[in-house]
Amino acid sequence: MVRTTGRSTIRLTRRLVQLYAGLALYGASSALLVGAGLGLEPWGVLHQGLAELTGISIGAVSIGVGAVVLLLWIPLRQRPGLGTVSNVFVVGLAMDGTLAVLGDFDGLGLRVPAMVLGVVLNGAATGLYISARFGPGPRDGLMTGLNQVTGRSIRLVRTVIEVAVVVTGFALGGSLGAGTVLYALAIGPLAQFFLRVFAVREAVSTASGEPSTPASPGSPGPVAAPASGQDILPR
Repeated sequence: MVRTTGRSTIRLTRRLVQLYAGLALYGASSALLVGAGLGLEPWGVLHQGLAELTGISIGAVSIGVGAVVLLLWIPLRQRPGLGTVSNVFVVGLAMDGTLAVLGDFDGLGLRVPAMVLGVVLNGAATGLYISARFGPGPRDGLMTGLNQVTGRSIRLVRTVIEVAVVVTGFALGGSLGAGTVLYALAIGPLAQFFLRVFAVREAVSTASGEPSTPASPGSPGPVAAPASGQDILPR
């Protein structure tokens, strides 16, 4: 019993570390895309457009949009988790903190590597955050909720939302460019790769009640099923 409890504590600690490391890295990677100035991910375009319109920092706008989206969960009957609420605040704070340190990049010699690094780190952050299994991000819960209410596919719902977000953000002054295209093409494969890298494997009890040894990463073995909506990207 003590041994099982100890393993559970270690596993929970790892999940919490992954959650907050992933959220912080997500904010930092988004800040790299902002600093590169070569185009942002869909929700980043909206955040930047609103920041230009209001004069508020892009991180603060991200927090505000996340809070509004979370309120939309109420009529959709979605239930937030620790990761959902943490997402609202940590990503925006990490974004503003990173931008305060890095600022903008001068010259393509810095901007292009910053753009590529931002996309790759965003994929790594996605793997960390989702693998922690503390609930989907507010924007993803909106997608899964609309999927359940309308009966439309996740693909269609996500596409409609993100097209609307990009068009609105661009109209408000958000940045579209090579970074937007690279993100759209690369984030799926990157997220899938890092989800496997950071998967937290659970011990499975045997018939005698003793937990079996967890499978090593990359090998077939028992993995706890993710929470509803966890197979969608965190933002």
